[in-house]
Amino acid sequence: MSHSLKPVVFCDFDGTITVSDNIVAIMKHFKPEGYEPIMERILSGEISIHEGVGAMFALMPSTSRQEITDFVLGQAGIREGFAEFLQHLRDRDIPFYVTSGGIDFFVEPLLAPFNIPSDHIFCNGSDFSGSNIRITWPHPCDEHCANDCGMCKTTVMRSFPADQYERILIGDSLTDFEAAKLADRIYSRSHLTEKCIELGVPHIPFETFIQITEDFIRREGANPS
Repeated sequence: MSHSLKPVVFCDFDGTITVSDNIVAIMKHFKPEGYEPIMERILSGEISIHEGVGAMFALMPSTSRQEITDFVLGQAGIREGFAEFLQHLRDRDIPFYVTSGGIDFFVEPLLAPFNIPSDHIFCNGSDFSGSNIRITWPHPCDEHCANDCGMCKTTVMRSFPADQYERILIGDSLTDFEAAKLADRIYSRSHLTEKCIELGVPHIPFETFIQITEDFIRREGANPS
């Protein structure tokens, strides 16, 4: 790979930056009437994440906004080494984008301490003007993706052309796998690691951001610019 390519990092949020999946945690904690069959249909692949997440949040009243946000802030947990990894990237002028299937009203407060520019955070939106929560989808799939993602990670990545950028993906779940197909380098954990192993896709397993930072440093040593 030529070193004229500019590295850019795309990082999942739920279960990657955070220790647990926040949408699952919200549903299990608040237990809105009727969420379980929807969750099962998402997990079985019968309905898309876009359709399922929208339907589950629609079961919850808009008045619960602050309570949900407080719950997530209280229990989410940021994966070890995240702040240091961001600093490492900033020191080297490597752009960092959050590509999240999460929702703005809990993603943004959780990320607030890290000073990530708002235009570098791609996630789903929310509307509390009605009686129940309505999820909005400002980053839908482009013509190259038919997965009805809701927040389409591959669409975001395609806006960084492969002939100009070394596209680096950090993720943990099956929703990251389509994005992994476009990535030049994959840091994976959990389901994404299993999927990469199953399909023979090169990947670097991680449990903390400390390991990712160390791998970046090792590569810099191997390829002094």
